[in-house]
Amino acid sequence: MASLNPPVCDFGWQAPDFNLQNVDGNMVSRDLMMGKNGLLVMFICNHCPYVKAILRRLIADVHELKMLGINTAAIMSNDPKDHPEDSWDNMKLIAYEMDFSFPYLLDDTQQIAKNYGAVCTPDFFGFNNKFELQYRGRFDESRKETAPNSTRDLFHAMRQIAETGEGPKEQIASIGCSIKWKGE
Repeated sequence: MASLNPPVCDFGWQAPDFNLQNVDGNMVSRDLMMGKNGLLVMFICNHCPYVKAILRRLIADVHELKMLGINTAAIMSNDPKDHPEDSWDNMKLIAYEMDFSFPYLLDDTQQIAKNYGAVCTPDFFGFNNKFELQYRGRFDESRKETAPNSTRDLFHAMRQIAETGEGPKEQIASIGCSIKWKGE
């Protein structure tokens, strides 16, 4: 399992469209997900230790962001062939067990991950309400274990986007497991 860092923010880059199936069976699009003050698109999965280390705090932060007018969509793009923990049934199970308040979407063709340039889990894309990228950074300084007393980088960036439409100029790239591409 390779640890990768995605590139940092390309300010103003437009959010690619998506229309993916949620674990509840409904189709969810980018436009449907846009909040009053922005949208957080995050590429996550079930098996990644980096995601597991932050998941409970991520769920809590997403709930707070919703109150600030920021909606969130989680996308799972991994090929579950080598990682059965990332299967459709397990996506539904974890969304239910962890009480996700946001859609957990399956990118079965992996095209949406490619369109976004996602490279790892977790990979965060924070957009203002004009679909302009304003944040491409880490959740916090946690790695495979939770970092104690860490700064809430993602939350503070998204709050700034909700308040001003612009993300912080200084951002630290996320780190995580590589996306498991089909055929590799």
